[in-house]
Amino acid sequence: MLLHSKIIGAGKPFLILHGFLGMGDNWNTLGLKFSKQHYQVHLIDQRNHGRSFHDKHFNYDVLVEDLKYYCDYYQFKEVILLGHSMGGKAAMLFATVYDYLVQKLIVVDIAPRFYPIHHDAILKGLSFLNFKKITSRKEADKQLQQYVFDSGTRLFLLKNLYWYEKGKLGLRINLEVLAKNVHEVGEPLPLSNNFIGKTLFLKGELSEYISMDDESIIEQHFPDSHLKIIQNAGHWLHAENPMDFYNSVVDFIT
Repeated sequence: MLLHSKIIGAGKPFLILHGFLGMGDNWNTLGLKFSKQHYQVHLIDQRNHGRSFHDKHFNYDVLVEDLKYYCDYYQFKEVILLGHSMGGKAAMLFATVYDYLVQKLIVVDIAPRFYPIHHDAILKGLSFLNFKKITSRKEADKQLQQYVFDSGTRLFLLKNLYWYEKGKLGLRINLEVLAKNVHEVGEPLPLSNNFIGKTLFLKGELSEYISMDDESIIEQHFPDSHLKIIQNAGHWLHAENPMDFYNSVVDFIT
């Protein structure tokens, strides 16, 4: 099935993959800015996220095949590919499997190594949202703050709320499948996979997702890569320091 996307502008295809529990809409502002540099920006909802289809299967292999189908559908010969967090893992695997399709790769605040499960409180909080009683975003936020203390994280998560019929709120994500398969999100890139094309890794200065110890494994899989630190930003570096993030990406792709 074809992934849902928002397509902005005209020019060379520039595909953006969101992180776990996110959606393409998270990238609207930056997507519009990138499009003004003569790129056709595709803000893609990955399976079980956003407006894309729900499916019981969820792992990086199927995410990569979803993206390959998307590229074939639009008859892309070569793309610029950017992925954040989980989207970065999917982008890395895609580039190593379908290297001929990727002109340049941008990986945002994630390394090709294994990560332990760390979304327990978030998933528990989302699963405890009682939509029989919740009638507004404010009420959903009040329930969620019992499990997720950071207001910025709650704002990000509650972007998944939508009115599926008059007076009834729900979540766009396929929460049941994502919770069941959350262990897949931390899976490493296979040891033998590599991509020799130009690659940029962006790390948030305040984030611990990429450490200096990861430089060797990054170089092993991506020999033509460069790691750049975005100052005064954590894991959501594109939202916390959008100007430096934008300039770093544009400098790399132009």
